[in-house]
Amino acid sequence: MLVGIPSEIKTGERRVALAPANVQSLTEKGIQILLQSGAGVSAGYPDAEYVKAGATLVDRREQIFSDAEIVLQVQSFGANNENSDSDLKLLRQGQLVIGMMDPLASPQAAQTVAATGATAIALELVPRISRAQSMDVLSSMATLSGYKSVLMGASASPRIFPMLMTAAGTLQPARVLIMGVGVAGLQACATAKRLGAVVEAYDVRPAAREQIISVGAKPIELDLDTGESEGEGGYAKEQGDDFLRRQREQMTAVVAEQDIIITTAAIPGAKSPILVTEDMVKAMKPGAVIVDLAAERGGNCDLTQQGKTITAHGVTIIGPENVPSELAYHASQMYGKNMQTLLELILDDSGNLQLNFDDEIVAGTVVAHQNDVPHAYMRKLLGLPEITEVTTPEQETAEETTAIDQK
Repeated sequence: MLVGIPSEIKTGERRVALAPANVQSLTEKGIQILLQSGAGVSAGYPDAEYVKAGATLVDRREQIFSDAEIVLQVQSFGANNENSDSDLKLLRQGQLVIGMMDPLASPQAAQTVAATGATAIALELVPRISRAQSMDVLSSMATLSGYKSVLMGASASPRIFPMLMTAAGTLQPARVLIMGVGVAGLQACATAKRLGAVVEAYDVRPAAREQIISVGAKPIELDLDTGESEGEGGYAKEQGDDFLRRQREQMTAVVAEQDIIITTAAIPGAKSPILVTEDMVKAMKPGAVIVDLAAERGGNCDLTQQGKTITAHGVTIIGPENVPSELAYHASQMYGKNMQTLLELILDDSGNLQLNFDDEIVAGTVVAHQNDVPHAYMRKLLGLPEITEVTTPEQETAEETTAIDQK
């Protein structure tokens, strides 16, 4: 099996699909790795480390796509809507491409890849089951985003996080509020707590309360009915307008007391809910900071501008893009481990590709295969008809025999 790793071409993307340690683990199992020269340099991994791990360097991107049976990317088709058309032309029948594809927001990318005859796996769709935890790129990247968001807030704030008792007087600790306590939010809570802040957190899901307490933060509890707040896979479910209105009203007094607010609330495939309105921003302290990790999905703050840092009503509002890329070394290490584990699932002991669609991980992540889109939910998003299972004559005979035996 020949696996290829091209350089990432989307602007600002510094990660690489496999770190040298992942390459070594795979080459020891007889898998050949082709790496485009310089693919790991921006992440802090020079070519020499890959060569030492057993990879073969190639200069031309086209050679990666022409020779490799499996192509590994960080931001693949759909996730990279900026300049991936040139790569699309390089795909061929039967080739497998694996990467982040932003499938729920860009489902058309699956159909486009399917038209080439290639197979595509979207890593964002890895199911949240115990067996797939080591393949969960969303959790890996969210962990780093949560950590980095606190550092962004600390850097932009005119206040320090910890309490200090000095000869010049006592400095009170900063108050930090985390809104949305998934993986990123919990890591933000833990990081802010380690820096010495007074940390509070809010999440619409009742199950988040114990998680908030476990990382040393204080849960904010509002007088709202949250019984239907959690959807499939543990993600927050989109709420109605009346719920959001009452939520904002009750949060205004809480928000006004904070020095730093970090928002992380996201709904897969949908626009992020507005948690901080302009009126709430007006009520905040001069010099307060908002770090909106949901900026790429429209933002949790009314005033967030994607990719920009602005000041409004005396409050600094940061709308970062692609936060994990700013921690490219460890982001690539975590992403590479997720990718390696997935490869070990779909490759047999001889290195041959085995896509077993009876496996819920395979069935849940393959979005393009044999010139079609086999994923049921993706078909729904694309307006395609449901796939009906075709019963062969042999299967019918076997079913009849089984029925007779049971009688």
